[in-house]
Amino acid sequence: MSTPRTTTRPSAPPSALNISRVLATAARVLRQLRHDPRTIALMLLVPCLMLLLLRYVFDGSPRVFDNIGASLLGIFPLITMFLVTSIATLRERTSGTLERLLAMPLGKGDLIAGYALAFGAIAIVQSALATGLAVWFLGLDVVGSPWLLLLVALLDALLGTALGLFVSAFAASEFQAVQFMPAVIFPQLLLCGLFTARHNMHPVLEGISDALPMSYAVDGMNEVLMHADMTTAFVRDVLIVTGCALLVLALGAATLRRRTA
Repeated sequence: MSTPRTTTRPSAPPSALNISRVLATAARVLRQLRHDPRTIALMLLVPCLMLLLLRYVFDGSPRVFDNIGASLLGIFPLITMFLVTSIATLRERTSGTLERLLAMPLGKGDLIAGYALAFGAIAIVQSALATGLAVWFLGLDVVGSPWLLLLVALLDALLGTALGLFVSAFAASEFQAVQFMPAVIFPQLLLCGLFTARHNMHPVLEGISDALPMSYAVDGMNEVLMHADMTTAFVRDVLIVTGCALLVLALGAATLRRRTA
């Protein structure tokens, strides 16, 4: 008499975020980063070095540094976090780590949130170092509170993290991940109002600029630069940058793939 064969159904992926899984993922990412000093140096030191270089490029024109330094204080963290996060997430997928993790009771949302939390912790340190260097060592003249500068710099770094997590799903190699920078970052850099006021652009480009999150990051920095108190425009800019970061993180969780094509 043959015994009936039992089949084990694969467990359904978790449908909701779980705090313990998110924290465990963040702790694993931070442990990996601890053994990668070059990546830590890239995230923490490069924005500071770029600000230092920029200050002495305009050594004879300190007002120029005051005009663009605050904007770059938000742009540099965004760029570095985008680059590091996109490559780090891609490595997880190409090495098979992501496949093994998602075979466990770990949802895509848990994974993305864990990465965002880990890199967000790095972003806090990065933003604090860059803001402190610009304001207290390089003499960036800010009318508003340096703490508001720090807030916008942190949100910009988190936005860069979210964009990096999102675009990593569409890259098959680290080289392709780097190639996304001209497509995702450079247009925002040109249209964010750093080089000229956005209202002076062609109407089509101004309309595109209004839809790009980096534009509001720069606007938020400029609000702190020129106003002593927190303005309505500053609150609007902060909310838009935060909303864009959360939206891109959700898209990253939806498009995350276990393996490269």
